[in-house]
Amino acid sequence: MEGRRIRRFSRWQRSNETLLPMRINRLSNTISCWYCDYKSSILNEPLFHFGRRYSRCLKAWFSMGVGFSLAMLAAVTMILLYEIGQILCLYYGNIQMSYVMSGYLFGFSSMISGLTISLADIGYLCISSIISVSVHELGHALAAASEGIQMEYIAVFLAALFPGALVAFNHELLLALSKVSALRIYCAGVWHNAALCAVCAWALFVQPLILYPFYIHDEGPMVLDVSPTSPLSGYLSPGDVIISLDGIRINNLQEWSQLLTEHHQNSQNHSLLGNSMQRSVGKGYCVPYSLVEESKHISLKGNETSCPDELSPFITIPCLDQAMPDGDNLEVNHQRDGGELRCLYATDILNLEKCGDGWDRIHSNRSSCLCSKDKACFVPLLSTGVAWVEITYSSPSPMQCSQLGTMHVLGDDNSRENPCVKTFVFVGDVISMKHSVLLTSYQPRWSAKFGAHLPYVVEKFLMFTFNVSLTLALLNSLPVYFLDGEAISEVIIHYLRFLSSRRRRTILQYFLLGGTIASILIVFLHVFLVLF
Repeated sequence: MEGRRIRRFSRWQRSNETLLPMRINRLSNTISCWYCDYKSSILNEPLFHFGRRYSRCLKAWFSMGVGFSLAMLAAVTMILLYEIGQILCLYYGNIQMSYVMSGYLFGFSSMISGLTISLADIGYLCISSIISVSVHELGHALAAASEGIQMEYIAVFLAALFPGALVAFNHELLLALSKVSALRIYCAGVWHNAALCAVCAWALFVQPLILYPFYIHDEGPMVLDVSPTSPLSGYLSPGDVIISLDGIRINNLQEWSQLLTEHHQNSQNHSLLGNSMQRSVGKGYCVPYSLVEESKHISLKGNETSCPDELSPFITIPCLDQAMPDGDNLEVNHQRDGGELRCLYATDILNLEKCGDGWDRIHSNRSSCLCSKDKACFVPLLSTGVAWVEITYSSPSPMQCSQLGTMHVLGDDNSRENPCVKTFVFVGDVISMKHSVLLTSYQPRWSAKFGAHLPYVVEKFLMFTFNVSLTLALLNSLPVYFLDGEAISEVIIHYLRFLSSRRRRTILQYFLLGGTIASILIVFLHVFLVLF
């Protein structure tokens, strides 16, 4: 979605335009196999009268936009040069850094994470695009009205598969303006999109304060919805509140996402046996030797473990402070180069005492692997890319749980015995699990469920509007054809008085052609890196 304004209409527009308000009663809409548009002049007079009435204030406002837009143009031009240097191998660099910078340049990184987008996200994207484009074009219209120029019409169009909008002005009237006045008009769209980003950021910042009388914030992410295909559908349900992950207290959605990302990275980076098996580094349980004796040995077939479906593979970890068992009648031998492999029931060891460095955030005052003499420290043995995550949550389903209140449940030291607090272990890909559960950092202060989604909807809408508006500001700052950057660059190059008019036109064409080609190459590079 892009917004732009048309400057050159002198070929088919009337040449006797005046600065007086006018109404265009007949507008011809264009329809073809690749392009169609709809034009309207209903807002011409209201916007013109408003712009003329507050002309002085608007000129001061859009003058600030000139400085901002020129800085944006310089910044994106430098980024384009850097990206082209990466593509043409003018110097060696990190292609991942190029991917990140190009993503932020065109707004891809902030709008969509990866390729996952839901039907609801498409709705947010469409609404936020309409608002961002409207604010962009409103800036051009008000800036022109403050200079005494009334727009001819507003048009929305569909070129091939790309939607957009524009405001049309008479070219002769624009040429009659001073260069500073023209810059205020050309830079108004980018400036308004930047202002919209600031408004959205401020609204996101104060949202917890505004919703404080009705919602609790940052006291545990609450489940709004669980996908039927989610591996957590049998455990979590709407209204449940996540308390901790691997014993680490979770206060909001950002902490939840960050910890799951860390678990995913650890599952990818740490391996134990070959390339196919890994152990859950440092997250162990003190298993009694009596339970170990009843367990089953694991037989290795290549790099794979052979364990019944209802059992999970575990391996002992050596601990310098671990007390060694007395006697030789036990089959468990602590080996410092790997350990003993066993098949155990996950439900049997879940409530056991924890050991290992993986729990250091909750056992920082303890040694890394302290177990009593009659116990051994076992950690899960997992396939590469698979994580072992212990999730604790509170469920408001029982009547007494909803009456206890969130603070009491979360602050209960005997959470294991609390019927409102439950714990389960997820074994699998944490990233796919994260995307299958819809969470929010807000909890309603009352049990009414109809308002549980309101903070999430508002937050999502503000985030999409911020990102789409940012994308429009960046795109229209690029020195490419048919966008605001073209008109801004034309006015700036006009100030190079020491060059002839022909030389200035040549420089402008090379500048715009280079910027257009560079932008296309970077977009293709970004799409290629995302897909492959």
